[in-house]
Amino acid sequence: MRFKIVLLIFAVVWAILIVRLYHISIKSNFYYEKLAKENIERKNYIKPVRGEIFDTHGNFLAVNKIGFSLSLAPHLSSKKGELQSLIATLKGYFPDINATVMERVYRKQNSPYNYRYIKVIDFIPYAEMMRFYPRLSAIPQIKIDTETKRYYPYGRFAAHIVGYVGRANRKEIAKDKVASIVGYTGKSGLERYYNRLLEGEPGYIISKVNARNKALEVLERKEPVNNRSLKVNLDMDLQKFIYDLLEKRPAVVVVMRTTGEVLAAVSNPSFDPNLFVGGISVKDWKALQNNLGHPFTNKFIHAVYPPGSVIKMGVALAASKAGKGILDEHEYCKGYITIDKSKHKFRCWKKWGHGDVDLRKSIRESCDVYYYEKSLKIGIDKIAKTLKRIGLGVRTGIDLPREYRGIIPDKAWKRKRYHLPWYKGETVIAAIGQGYDNITPMQVARYTAFLATGWLPTPTLAQEIDGKKVTPKREKIAFNPIHMSIIRQGMIDVCNDRRGTAYKALHKLPIKVAAKTGTAQVVSIPQEVKKRVNEKDLAYFKKSHAWITTYAPAKNPEYVVTVLVEHGGHGGSAAGPIAAKIYQWLYYHGYFKHHPLEEVEKELAKRRGDLNTTQASKLRAPKLRMDQTRLKVSPKN
Repeated sequence: MRFKIVLLIFAVVWAILIVRLYHISIKSNFYYEKLAKENIERKNYIKPVRGEIFDTHGNFLAVNKIGFSLSLAPHLSSKKGELQSLIATLKGYFPDINATVMERVYRKQNSPYNYRYIKVIDFIPYAEMMRFYPRLSAIPQIKIDTETKRYYPYGRFAAHIVGYVGRANRKEIAKDKVASIVGYTGKSGLERYYNRLLEGEPGYIISKVNARNKALEVLERKEPVNNRSLKVNLDMDLQKFIYDLLEKRPAVVVVMRTTGEVLAAVSNPSFDPNLFVGGISVKDWKALQNNLGHPFTNKFIHAVYPPGSVIKMGVALAASKAGKGILDEHEYCKGYITIDKSKHKFRCWKKWGHGDVDLRKSIRESCDVYYYEKSLKIGIDKIAKTLKRIGLGVRTGIDLPREYRGIIPDKAWKRKRYHLPWYKGETVIAAIGQGYDNITPMQVARYTAFLATGWLPTPTLAQEIDGKKVTPKREKIAFNPIHMSIIRQGMIDVCNDRRGTAYKALHKLPIKVAAKTGTAQVVSIPQEVKKRVNEKDLAYFKKSHAWITTYAPAKNPEYVVTVLVEHGGHGGSAAGPIAAKIYQWLYYHGYFKHHPLEEVEKELAKRRGDLNTTQASKLRAPKLRMDQTRLKVSPKN
């Protein structure tokens, strides 16, 4: 029995040894072979050159500045003063660099196992380096490499769209091979959304090295994939014109084709993206964060606002979808309604009322009571379903990162959010774009394109990706064609009928425009106070947001212009003149190809009455340059 136990132990030991031998000699062969290979081979990556971004006319929005980086040899002795001596030499050539930071960076990366040069200066401009290149290149402990640095020629005028690159963090480095090699990555805007395209692909050189890490021969070389460019639909002349037009007013403007191509998207105030390349200073960061205009926020997709009356056409379509002839019924506006037995009055903006109101009149004169009544007949759930179907309260799909969804509420949303039931009073408020309603200006522009054409487009910035044409997606959505026609006629009346809410601002344009204005309250004001106080007399942050969303030409729509002026007051008077000037710019820069300049001038003279053709021709806007002075528009217009 004892013999059997000893034999069993002996067998088990031998079995373990055989398994271990198999694991070391066969299964782990690849691992040890790799270690041995790494001792004699070095793989050095070749940085790819980041692709450039330019607008529809070829104006560069993001380019690469050429320069150099400086690295020091590893294992420099502090005791012998080698490190301090080299840093002092570099400080002598480039006085602006921080010697303390350089030494700290070097010590952090230096180790007995590191055989690579350690980068201590990220970027020296080309012209500055060329003065000292011969002397620095003669020092064996200093390695000079070519580098590129991102530069944004248009600065604040395209910041929210183009975005910027910045130093890659640990998470980004772990996910992205290129970021780990070049040290930076796209942080916002197009730079982030199309980062994988723009950054290219790294190349590499595999060399055979000796014990001192000196290359003996090149075993393999792969070239990087460089300069994968991005062309966008933006017209930077138009973009800059709008920024200059707005001056310091916090506002948002979106101009796009009805097919989805975004020609301009302005979020004012803005910031200079060049501040972020290489790392923003604490001072500049605090200035951006403390600015009450929120310059760092991309307001056309990252800010949500109550839409006010611009939502009314969507509510009308919800009534159309509900059937039963609801939308064909007239409503009587006496200036307010009450719900059930409540004494609370839900008032129309026109305190003495609009009288008998049909669909067309409700849009032209923006009657609130009409939509109160319709909303009570169809209910909030049907309204919310239709509004989301036509692009409100859902992401537009624009090719920019982190787009906000916004809120179009229904009963389920309130129950989930607040654990409370829905009330009829909330339905009537939602029907005029107040209450919980909060959407982005880009959603409003997209929804307007649908109203104009019956197609819901995906707003698109990219025109060509690495030379390949991009076509925006569109979806056909069917509604009652008679109701759609009446809605469009109502929007045309807004600008071209004397009773329209934007008649004063837009009726003199050379091409017929359709529009809807909106005045969206931002704070609750008691009805007793409303009776006594005019909008213009309110404190700035209590004033309503001013909306106007438009399309043109009215009969064959090609363009959408959506304007929001934060705390601007009334849509027609605050946002309307801005939209008018944008349309003038579009006319005189050839965007309406079916309307030659001569016809435009004749129509303009005809509409204005007091102008002849010669006078009208003087209104032609010159082509904008980067250094053009600002165009001033009174906020009272």
